Amino acid sequence: MPAREEVATFDLDVVRRFAELAVDGLSAAREEIDALNVYPVPDGDTGTNMFLTVEAARDTMLAALEEDPGDLRAAMQAYSRGALLGARGNSGVILSQLVGALLRRIGRAGPEDRSAEVFAEGMALATDAAYSAVGKPVEGTILSVARAASEAASLAAKDPENRLGAVVHAAASAAREALALTPEQLPLLKDAGVVDAGGRGLCVVLDSAESSITGQRATTTAPQFGTPAIPVARVPTGDLTEDGPAYEVMYLLEAGDDAIPSLRQELGPLGDSLVVVGGEGLWNVHIHVDDVGAAVEAGIRAGSPRRISVTHFAEQIERARGKRSERRGRKLVIVAAGPGLVELFTEAGAEVLEGGAGRRPSTGEVLAAIEATGAQEVIVLPNDPDSIGVAEAAAHEAEAKGIHVVVIPTRAQVQGIAALAVHEPGRPLDSDVVQMTAAARGARHGAVTVAAKDAMTSAGPCSAGDILGVVHGDFAIVGEDVFEVATGVLERLLGGGGELVTLVAGAEAGDLAEACEHWVQRAHPGVDVAIYRGGQERYPLLMAVE
Repeated sequence: MPAREEVATFDLDVVRRFAELAVDGLSAAREEIDALNVYPVPDGDTGTNMFLTVEAARDTMLAALEEDPGDLRAAMQAYSRGALLGARGNSGVILSQLVGALLRRIGRAGPEDRSAEVFAEGMALATDAAYSAVGKPVEGTILSVARAASEAASLAAKDPENRLGAVVHAAASAAREALALTPEQLPLLKDAGVVDAGGRGLCVVLDSAESSITGQRATTTAPQFGTPAIPVARVPTGDLTEDGPAYEVMYLLEAGDDAIPSLRQELGPLGDSLVVVGGEGLWNVHIHVDDVGAAVEAGIRAGSPRRISVTHFAEQIERARGKRSERRGRKLVIVAAGPGLVELFTEAGAEVLEGGAGRRPSTGEVLAAIEATGAQEVIVLPNDPDSIGVAEAAAHEAEAKGIHVVVIPTRAQVQGIAALAVHEPGRPLDSDVVQMTAAARGARHGAVTVAAKDAMTSAGPCSAGDILGVVHGDFAIVGEDVFEVATGVLERLLGGGGELVTLVAGAEAGDLAEACEHWVQRAHPGVDVAIYRGGQERYPLLMAVE
């Protein structure tokens, strides 16, 4: 009989990786999932809501780890609580229940428990909890996908040869197969030519779990049926009050567990899409109703509702179709990696968010900055590959509020500087975006940083303290002398020609930027050089060639 599997697979690194991969995966799939959203209401925000839910969970967990870096159970509890508090929309609330129940089972695991069995049991408990949380469960939704995944995990875990990775793989594969069947279970999906949006989001989350455990990239593409790619939902988006409730009501509720059954009974007849999740005195309540007051009053009778949110579906869809607010003008929102860059972008009139290494702005922070501009048209420059998805999610939220937002996917601070240089608020928005995007893409960018630990890079092995040269986001040079590495990067960037070199000096750059300027003047006469004092951490020099 094979030896029992050890529980070492459930460690803090795995949980951290899952949290980041889930955010990245839903960020990448957000627009696709939004386009699939036809049930229960075709308001096109399921992907965004699920992304915001896992983002809130991750951020809450990271905040808890700052206080106690090594406590796995505290990290999982914080992730569950963050998902509960940050859950958005019908699918986001259900996802928070699934994640919470699974992590609670993992948190109870003992040293003798086989991790494959723990995961399978957690999936079964999570699925049961999700079905119980929904007032009227409907097949062909995220619930069906969760059920298929949990059944596959349970079957795979019965084989003692299967380790955790194999069980999670079985769950993720079964989820994708179940997703492909959702149009046959729910006629509305079949009529629209799409799979279920919430189920698609759950597949992304399960793929992230598989990748975090196995270290291999899991399949994240949606199933295809009859077309090369899943089409955008073909569903009318007129006045929704004729066919269903007009409002989505959500609130957090502080109430004892004994108050929830009567709350469900009272809310059930008021509308549909009722979901109540949580426990231990804190609940997240979601329902679609016509009578907003009655839904809130039911919560007051059960306990203390707070963070009450009401969305009028018809208005939301009308805004998404082009209705704009009374805002005026055009402004920029820019993420800056250092105090000097903050000053530079602020002087240009932008609303600036602090970013950089270890400081990624959240969707809520980007949305707040967009709203703070007071502008009708907003252009966002994330200046960092990890912030692009966050900016796009914030843009989606802002569009629902009547603000027209365009995200130019700048991946480096110097690309943001290049885009800013050609920004002209007086010309039409489309022309401005085209010119700024072209300038950003035309800026070949690089950087110099210092290795924090021994590692294998795309340029070969490096040791802690080595100087690393970065070209277009990839490590290209490993060296010992910062000037030699910097000029090596510049030589590669200038190999394709160029008229202007931009150098952004970091917090500990010394006279590196000036030394590189002199090198450019000697090695490439006729090329202009512009130097900025960015003050960014970890990167002594950022550079671009245009």
